[in-house]
Amino acid sequence: MNPIKLRNKLAEFLAEDIGDKDVTSTSIFPAGQIGKGVMVAKEDGVLAGSDFIQIGYQLLNQSIQVERFVTDGSMVKQGQPIAEVTGPMAQLLTGERVILNILQRMSGIATMTANYIAVLDDPAIHICDTRKTMPGLRMLDKYAVTCGGGKNHRFGLDDGVMIKDNHIAFAGSITKAVEKVREKIGHMIKIEVETETVDQVREAVEAGVDIIMFDNRSAEEVRALRPLVPAHIITEASGNITLDNIATYKGTGVDYISLGCLTHSVQALDISLNVEISEMPASKQGEKAHAKSIL
Repeated sequence: MNPIKLRNKLAEFLAEDIGDKDVTSTSIFPAGQIGKGVMVAKEDGVLAGSDFIQIGYQLLNQSIQVERFVTDGSMVKQGQPIAEVTGPMAQLLTGERVILNILQRMSGIATMTANYIAVLDDPAIHICDTRKTMPGLRMLDKYAVTCGGGKNHRFGLDDGVMIKDNHIAFAGSITKAVEKVREKIGHMIKIEVETETVDQVREAVEAGVDIIMFDNRSAEEVRALRPLVPAHIITEASGNITLDNIATYKGTGVDYISLGCLTHSVQALDISLNVEISEMPASKQGEKAHAKSIL
């Protein structure tokens, strides 16, 4: 991920949540109050987004120290510590929600991706995402998919050509749509076409496209369509593929299965931050010592 974009994105998220200031934490904790927090997985899963713990907290205060115990893409077990943060107590709590929100969402995406790969159980087929990401979070969502062992599809509309049913209907045919596109794009951009029938697959092959998608086709249909496509053309299956039926696509010979659910229907992985006071501010330490001497 682009570190400049990442830092700016996190700064935007924190600014949205904090507003002018965290009125609760700054009211309760003295400026010099030091605390320690441990992030803990509350369920099994795959971790993604651990970099954001340090980046996020240091945007608030560069003195905050972060020690990570788990790297992205690693399995975590319920009760396992993920990271430890030490610094001003108020700012540990100020950044808690935003950082946990990101970590939980990304880890949920990574976990779901890993689950799909495990159930499919076919190393010849790559699981990939789609553009069905949360607006503003695409960079994070797609990185999380890679942490779970998946691949990335297009990042945006400028990434590659995908000719869909509406494009085909307007152009008049797959052949005409491909011709129109080729008149406009450079040689570095690949062309993918969605197909639903045997005739469309054959037409896409004749048009010389780079990628053919079998759209909303069952595993049995994919098995029948795949032999029509030469080896140099990449194949992809997408649509109505779920965790319940993905195992049926094992051995179909398709190169990729793209799943929008990885990012649009994610369930966050439960992660918590447990904090405690680790050091009294100097002014409070003096008061405590004075009180003891009186007693």
